[in-house]
Amino acid sequence: MATIKEVAKEAGVSIATTSRVINNAPHTSEAAIIAVKQAMKKLGYRPNANARALVSKSSNTIGILVHDVSAPFFGAMVKAIDSVACEQGKQILIGSGYHDPVKERNAINLLMSSRCESLVIHSKGLSDQELTELAQEIPGMMVINRSVPAIADRCIALDNFKGAYLATEFLIKNGHRKIGYIASNHDIDDAYDRKAGYLAALIDHDIEAHEELIESGEPDEIGGEQAMVNLLAKNLSLTAVATYNDDMAAGCLALIQENGIRIPEDMSVIGFDDGLIARFIYPRLTTIRYPIQVMAKQAVLEALDRAAGKEVVREQNLFAPILVKRSSVGRI
Repeated sequence: MATIKEVAKEAGVSIATTSRVINNAPHTSEAAIIAVKQAMKKLGYRPNANARALVSKSSNTIGILVHDVSAPFFGAMVKAIDSVACEQGKQILIGSGYHDPVKERNAINLLMSSRCESLVIHSKGLSDQELTELAQEIPGMMVINRSVPAIADRCIALDNFKGAYLATEFLIKNGHRKIGYIASNHDIDDAYDRKAGYLAALIDHDIEAHEELIESGEPDEIGGEQAMVNLLAKNLSLTAVATYNDDMAAGCLALIQENGIRIPEDMSVIGFDDGLIARFIYPRLTTIRYPIQVMAKQAVLEALDRAAGKEVVREQNLFAPILVKRSSVGRI
């Protein structure tokens, strides 16, 4: 592969001028720019990203931390951020933390060592204190799907409690009073807030809340299926089930239908997130919309502005969940 010295010789300019062209530095003549770019093309020269980062103090890359990059929810989040990155002429670098503090810390350290000045962090493993310290160290860092009081202006989150409350209340308004809940077994705020929203809706409508109506599992299709197996085994005469997310709802739906229970005639099911799966399972899933794409775009735009030293003013940190009515909830 050609070197910068060879490019400079081919272009007939100094190595310093060649370096300025490669790094888009100001005060470079148009003739030099044309000559260097032609030489780069002729010799097949590709700038070294690490070398450019050392010159510019930035890799021109946006760092993203997600729970699991293979999960559809986080795929939607990354895609939204990438669309903004493309518009801004930037690239993205992604790390997965799996809700584990060590893995999250390692991923963030990698993003920082890669000179990502703008970071969008989905962290559930790190403490509030550590995130606060990171925010002070990295001006362009934003936290998504979590509220940290000390850095509230750097956080964008959804009102998970309200979302689960809306879901449960919708079932109640359709006549259901024996309502089960399929919860996530992950030790994160989202899981606690959504379960609390379910319980609060029952209490506010004078319905007794019983722990036997609640089963938990991994927040995926298999976890939802197994949790529904456990609920059905208790023979509780349920007429409806609220779930932690759409993936668990999908597993729940499959298990119910395999047991000859009609949806929504015999059992109503409601999800949370409004991911693609909600629109393509049968019956189409009534759920709570989590506007992750909108939230992600706002988070990355703010991260870019903060990294550039711009002032950012936002009226609120919590996004509002919205009920999406489809076919999986019926009236009794």
